[in-house]
Amino acid sequence: MTRASGARPLRVLVVGGGIAGQAMAHWLVRGGHRVTVAERFPALRATGAQVDLRGQGIEAVERMGLLDAVRDKLVDEPGVAFVDARGRARATIMANTSGRGRQTLTSEYEIMRGDLVRVLFDATKKDAEYVFGLSVDGFDQDEQKVVARFSDGSSREFDLLVGADGQGSRIRRAILPDGFDPYWRVGIHMAYWFVPRIASDRDIRDTFMVPGGRQIMRRSHNATETQVYFALREESEEASAIHREPVGRQQEFWAGRFRDAGWQTERFVDGMRTSPFFHSQEILQVRTGTWSKGNVVLVGDAAHCASPYSGMGVSGGLVGAYVLAGEINRHPGDLPTALANYESVLRPFVDRIQAEVNPRVLRVGLPMSQGAIDAFRAATALACRLRVPEFVARWSKEDRGGGWRLPESPVPLSTAR
Repeated sequence: MTRASGARPLRVLVVGGGIAGQAMAHWLVRGGHRVTVAERFPALRATGAQVDLRGQGIEAVERMGLLDAVRDKLVDEPGVAFVDARGRARATIMANTSGRGRQTLTSEYEIMRGDLVRVLFDATKKDAEYVFGLSVDGFDQDEQKVVARFSDGSSREFDLLVGADGQGSRIRRAILPDGFDPYWRVGIHMAYWFVPRIASDRDIRDTFMVPGGRQIMRRSHNATETQVYFALREESEEASAIHREPVGRQQEFWAGRFRDAGWQTERFVDGMRTSPFFHSQEILQVRTGTWSKGNVVLVGDAAHCASPYSGMGVSGGLVGAYVLAGEINRHPGDLPTALANYESVLRPFVDRIQAEVNPRVLRVGLPMSQGAIDAFRAATALACRLRVPEFVARWSKEDRGGGWRLPESPVPLSTAR
């Protein structure tokens, strides 16, 4: 690698080997820096449910030179259907594949999280050092360096530490004031897992609403597996605490809350017990007044999780890594300037995608009564007959982020490969 702007290469530790962390590694090694990615899991976490790329996130992947690799792994999900208790589609909103305007409820760039992780890993594994099964237990820093203390008892010195360790970031906790709560809650919870696919499972995503602020989604990503999502509108201490309990207790909670839901609930709950993957979480946004302290900086969900309902979680992480790496590559000898620019450039984008998550709108999709569900289905069916979703998507001038545009390349032309 050639060095950015003639400065010495920085020693950068990226904590977290997920999408944002790998994107950071991609851009920093292209800028000539020495990058170590520490992932606390013993192997690459190429698991997870379906994610989508939208707007600026698609452009970020294209600038990485990985759009063709991503296209090869896309999930075919042509639309979203709202179904009744017998599985009959009452309204269907198709994906916008016109190439202009906004995406609808499903994106033309739907991909399994594990496939995207593998694409990014394959693009970075030769140039970045990946260390698995190792977490950062703490760090000390001065104006010149950061000394990271690892879970195996070792320590290493770096010029910069990047916290890419997700919504529950330990690095964020270490740099924010004691007692500061970074979470903005919307009173919604979600769990998802895989079950065997059956003949009636279509490529179109099915959404079933249940009284009591409950929703079930079913989407199939390959010939043998189907993803199941349970969403619950509930503001209680039990619901907020359940995500920290053992998996068995989490599964009991979700089975109990959906016991009388109907449709294919029995099948989905039975499959929960043997699923190779299960995840339970509260729908949150991460909102903080700063993303850095000294030579420690946050990126992706650790800095600005927008929540799954934003449609921009993965895209936000890719864009954040692009902007942060770009500022570091442009100012490798002046990290305070690089980190200050990162915040000033990215904040408008993050503020816009977070603001698009409106709790009142979310509650419309999680009605409490059957009457409200019937009204939602009727209104959606009428809108689809009149092709309103298609018209709105195609003729919208902007995708998510309010027209915010990616800055110039994170790699100076004189140093790009």
